[in-house]
Amino acid sequence: MVGNIIGLICCLLCALPFFVLAAFGKDSDEPINFWSGDTTLKSKVRDVKGYNKEMSALYNQYGAAFVIAGLGCLILPVTGVILIGLNSTLGLYLVYRKYRKILQMYERG
Repeated sequence: MVGNIIGLICCLLCALPFFVLAAFGKDSDEPINFWSGDTTLKSKVRDVKGYNKEMSALYNQYGAAFVIAGLGCLILPVTGVILIGLNSTLGLYLVYRKYRKILQMYERG
């Protein structure tokens, strides 16, 4: 049971940065970065408020995926580990694709 709780805590710690980025970046005047240190984003995005709203929703969804994986760890550890693996591979790829779509929608043209 201790392993299940540790898995849950690890997943919650993985989700926390995404929830924090979503909460604090939603109303920011600076665009939410996908990659840390991207300084070119400010010149690329025309509607920062709309872009940040979409990115905030994306990060909330990705954080929720880790919370679900944590609950999976708590209930059935094998399920939780599989979900963590999917979040870290396929999930990250899908988040990147969605980020590219959001960037295209709000890019200066």
